[in-house]
Amino acid sequence: MTLGHKGRFGLILSLILVVLFGASIRANAAPYAAMVIDARSGKVLHARNADTRLHPASLTKMMTLYVTFEAIRLGEISLDTKVKISKKAAAEPPSKLGLRAGQSIELRYLIRAASVKSANDAATALGEAVSGSEAAFARRMTRTAQNLGMTKTTFKNAHGLTESGHLSTARDMTKMGRALFYHYPEYYNLFSRRTTDTKVKTVSNTNTRFLNAYKGADGIKTGYTRAAGFNLVASAERGNERIITTVFGGTSTAARNAKVAELMDLGFKRAPTRVAVRKPARPANAATEPRTVIADNDAEGTTAPSGTTSTTIAKGKTIRVSGAPRTSKRPIARPLPQAIETPPELLLAALQQDIEDVVAEVAAAPEMAVAATNAKPKARPAVASQSAAPQVASAGLLNAPALLAPNIKPAARAVMKAPEPMKFAGGPATSTRAKARPTKLILAAANPARTNRTAEPKEQKTVVRASTSGGRHWAISVGKYGTRYKAEKVLLKTALKEIETLGNSTRKVVNRKSGWDATFAGLSERDAELACRRLQARGTPCQTLNPGS
Repeated sequence: MTLGHKGRFGLILSLILVVLFGASIRANAAPYAAMVIDARSGKVLHARNADTRLHPASLTKMMTLYVTFEAIRLGEISLDTKVKISKKAAAEPPSKLGLRAGQSIELRYLIRAASVKSANDAATALGEAVSGSEAAFARRMTRTAQNLGMTKTTFKNAHGLTESGHLSTARDMTKMGRALFYHYPEYYNLFSRRTTDTKVKTVSNTNTRFLNAYKGADGIKTGYTRAAGFNLVASAERGNERIITTVFGGTSTAARNAKVAELMDLGFKRAPTRVAVRKPARPANAATEPRTVIADNDAEGTTAPSGTTSTTIAKGKTIRVSGAPRTSKRPIARPLPQAIETPPELLLAALQQDIEDVVAEVAAAPEMAVAATNAKPKARPAVASQSAAPQVASAGLLNAPALLAPNIKPAARAVMKAPEPMKFAGGPATSTRAKARPTKLILAAANPARTNRTAEPKEQKTVVRASTSGGRHWAISVGKYGTRYKAEKVLLKTALKEIETLGNSTRKVVNRKSGWDATFAGLSERDAELACRRLQARGTPCQTLNPGS
């Protein structure tokens, strides 16, 4: 069987197209780069083209999530914050969650979608929620990268789709994965979840194949675009060893995973069994954008506002600030001093020990107490206390045994009651002339066996512990909050609003099943009711808590 002229021409044309197409694929293949480190010490175990700036693709979302975790830690936003999806976020190309413009969804579900599904619409929504716009968020991402030592990384968006100037390196992305692991271990489990609920739907992990195939693998992030190729930052732990491996420019998912597994084996082989853990330092807060100050050559001492990063340029005689924020936040007030919850135990420990020693001596040898009564009392040093000192000054040391020594047994406290006129055998109770010193002092509390059994029984008195707060047993609650940071922040703001009545109270945050309970304790009934009325008038929720509640 022979081919005609048309058949031969078609075959030749097909071969030419195959050769040209294959050459085009090879020409457009993404550059390869790799990095392997010991996560414990940060030591480099293998590197190839590690400092070449390449397209990171969805590895970008590691920084998107890192900045979001940072914003949560700083109290800028919370996991329960409802985010309204913008048209821009909803219009992002796949991979995506399928969010609709105008839809509201909690921040926690966007985090899950970005980390597990690598959803582009969720990543954009996170950036807009934290910084107001994706552009502002990208600038914050770049500042955070610089603070982490990722010196060759520049971000232009939150999702990682190819954009001019959006570049990173294998070395920088390896640092990014290590920072995520050590700085936010409470969120790291997200990267090993095979599936997760995003409220919209249940999604699967884009890194499931490698997680299932490689022993000890527990993350971190995949990425793919035509310009980047198949990228992966992976982490695995075996025994005491943890290796982080980064690969850029894989030709396929299978080829990339095989290369990462090969480099992981290399890392575990080269890493020492025991090594000191050196966690990477946390970066400085990158929430505030830097300012540029253009100053006159003769304007000596011109500086940018405090708390900002500035660049001074000598030019002309005008001074202007570019990139200034549209709104000025109020400065954070200095926190109020924490009230002392147990002043008797902490402030009067020395006096308590002295009292216990005296009680022990009186109980053991009453004769010694008689001799002690004739000795000239020594002046006691003044005791600085916020609540107990006034009571001691007014009532006298021996009149307040329960206040100064709350742990002394009731029987011993009876000895320390205010002294009554001493009764001596064979003598009157009182006398204007000096009397001979008695030979024995009868103390009923110290030696009950020597008391007169025929005397009429006296009415028994019950000695109870004196209040250390002057009746300040009331408290007020100003609400329950999702995080401890939020509760403490509300307590501080409320204390500044109502410092007149809450200045001497104790701020407490209690973790309950329903949330973090923010309360002010150590208040009198009057102050508690007054504080609540004034706070409610300002729109602050408040509820008084009586001692029995």
